[in-house]
Amino acid sequence: MSQTTTESLDMMLRQLRMPSFVAMHAEVGHQAEQQGWSFNRYLQHLAEMELADRSDRRIRRLLKRSGLPADKTLDTLELERMPAKVRRQVPSLCDGGFVERAENVLCFGLPGRGKTHLVCAIGHELIALGYQVLFTPAFKLVQRLLAAKRDLALEAELRKLDRFDAVIVDDIGYIQQDRDEMEVLFTFIGERYERRSLLLTSNLVFSQWDRIFKDTLTTAAAIDRVVHHCTILELTAKNSYRADSAKKRNSAE
Repeated sequence: MSQTTTESLDMMLRQLRMPSFVAMHAEVGHQAEQQGWSFNRYLQHLAEMELADRSDRRIRRLLKRSGLPADKTLDTLELERMPAKVRRQVPSLCDGGFVERAENVLCFGLPGRGKTHLVCAIGHELIALGYQVLFTPAFKLVQRLLAAKRDLALEAELRKLDRFDAVIVDDIGYIQQDRDEMEVLFTFIGERYERRSLLLTSNLVFSQWDRIFKDTLTTAAAIDRVVHHCTILELTAKNSYRADSAKKRNSAE
């Protein structure tokens, strides 16, 4: 193939947005000639490389957009320290079926028991499957919704959040709740009910959720929506992971 023909082909492939074809067609073509591949095999090999590369790029985009902590993955999770029931539940959550069914995941436990790490690890697995995931501390979500409400753009903001297949809301028990904060959080939960998945972490059990939603009726309605279709993960370790890690570091020193 002449240099002019190669340059023309590269230009056309760029216009078609096929960067892996551009990068690899000459090398793979040489391999095909050396090994006597048919044209169909050559073309299939390039197509497979292009699809794999597109998948990798999409996952990188999803990870960047998600806000998930890069280090809180399944590989770094000390799953063996978690209750046996939780260990049994995790594989089925990581396969994404609950997202397809628009179900929720509620993770309860005292501070330092691994709630955030666990739901983030599930989030990373969902992204690897191609789902759109958002991780946000509860207070940041509430601030975002309050700002949108102030600007008369709450519906538009809820539509943006609706693009995510799963939203991880971390530490809902730590919100400094006034009535406006309670209302936007309740609205958000209601909008996703039976349509999109939520993963919530909290150090407050349901009987304490009146601290979040203030009045009995709103609290009951919020709980009803999140538990109607959900998996509950209870992290009951006696000791904080962070405290144990600190002890190990001190012992090592």
